[in-house]
Amino acid sequence: MNPNEPRLFADDDAVRRIGEGLLARTLPRADWTHEAHLAACMWLVRERPDVDLPRELPGIIARYNVSVGGVNDDTQGYHETLTQLYIAGVRAFAARYAALDLAGAVNVLLAAPEGRRDWPLGFYSRDRLFSVEARRNFVTPDLAPLPTLA
Repeated sequence: MNPNEPRLFADDDAVRRIGEGLLARTLPRADWTHEAHLAACMWLVRERPDVDLPRELPGIIARYNVSVGGVNDDTQGYHETLTQLYIAGVRAFAARYAALDLAGAVNVLLAAPEGRRDWPLGFYSRDRLFSVEARRNFVTPDLAPLPTLA
């Protein structure tokens, strides 16, 4: 497998395992990949409307990071701007692909531009996105407006 190709999900249960493991803080650290971040977000958007993602996901991720021995500081761990950007992107994507099953939607997302690791750089300059301010607080994009549910 090409290391730049996304790791896809076999079925809905594989996606749910990621999301449920994140919430319960039982997901092994090695499983908390870029793909897992997006899968968990899609699962939360689709199956956990009770979770106010912009407000609650920051704490969920930060607590998970600490539970697996990670650190949330100025250089590693939780990143507010990336989280809020991907919430917006996954919500918009989920609305467009509502007819797909959960794993299908996640896998299409992972193969789409919105699923790429460099997707945020279409909205933010590298310096702005990777600043301490952007890690700690949401900063507005300096290159393009955020995606919407239009």
